[in-house]
Amino acid sequence: MRNFSRLVCAWLAVAGLPFFVLKAAAQDGGPVPKDRNTILQLQIFLDKHLFGPGKLDGAVGEFTYKAVVNYNFANGHSDLYDWEPALKAATKEVPVIFAAFKIRSDLEKFVNPKLPEKPEEQVKHPYMAYRSYVELVAERFHTDESFLAKCNPELDMAKLTPGDVVVVPNVRSFRIEEVKPLQSFGKDPALSNHTIVVDTTERMAAVYTSDEKLLAAFPITPGKPEFIPVGTWSVKTMMTTPSFRYDKQFLEAGVRGKEAYQLPPGPNSPVGIFWCGLSKSGIGLHGTANPRTIGRSQSAGCVRLANWDAIRLPTLVRPDSRVIVR
Repeated sequence: MRNFSRLVCAWLAVAGLPFFVLKAAAQDGGPVPKDRNTILQLQIFLDKHLFGPGKLDGAVGEFTYKAVVNYNFANGHSDLYDWEPALKAATKEVPVIFAAFKIRSDLEKFVNPKLPEKPEEQVKHPYMAYRSYVELVAERFHTDESFLAKCNPELDMAKLTPGDVVVVPNVRSFRIEEVKPLQSFGKDPALSNHTIVVDTTERMAAVYTSDEKLLAAFPITPGKPEFIPVGTWSVKTMMTTPSFRYDKQFLEAGVRGKEAYQLPPGPNSPVGIFWCGLSKSGIGLHGTANPRTIGRSQSAGCVRLANWDAIRLPTLVRPDSRVIVR
């Protein structure tokens, strides 16, 4: 991969632009849509092609801009800031923007309104479930509770129950019931040669093939600056539904404390439903309990992705994959 560093630098040169520059460039390259449905259609398309726009909400934000740039770069479009290619493709591939989802009774086992907030009380529960059906539905369709409420003005989101029909973005859903407990992933002849570049400044993680093609790019929340493991590492372990050792002192100061709690697995675990451990001890890429905060809040030293993005990692990388953190 002689030219890999050049390619990475090219991507970073694009992603490294300040947000206001990205916005101005996008406007110069072509009109940015303002219609909610058009934006949602584009977001669904980008999500489908593994260029994460963040939560699907029909609003043009930082990660939607970056997803368009990454899509153009990956597909060889000369004007990286031109929205037209992605908009045209989205119109063809995503003719139906909304879908109707009926909450099934078998999803009840993944919801626990009584799940406490304090870790010392959470350890008494066998599973870190969703606290409500609206939380389950929002994550399932890569969005948040606020956008669901806008799409369903006639429903009381706080009172959703099995049997209710909810209007949702027409995206390939993240299905918690299909996540196999404690499933591990081994090396793969092709995927283990892929590389992840984690840009902690731009809050993006990009995946490249061995022949330097950009495959995917997802929004992330990086660790606190003093804990960010800058350098080149490798993927060591990959596993679904991990438990989590909650150590407040370690999370705040990077030093193991005397008091810790081993939290059970589940979508509301601090590490979500997936763990990708690196050769840097104690550091990994993982899911989150709060997808709406991706890109905004900070974790201790790891890299957080929305659960719907984290679960895609085994299709893109495997143990021995290189991980560049910068």
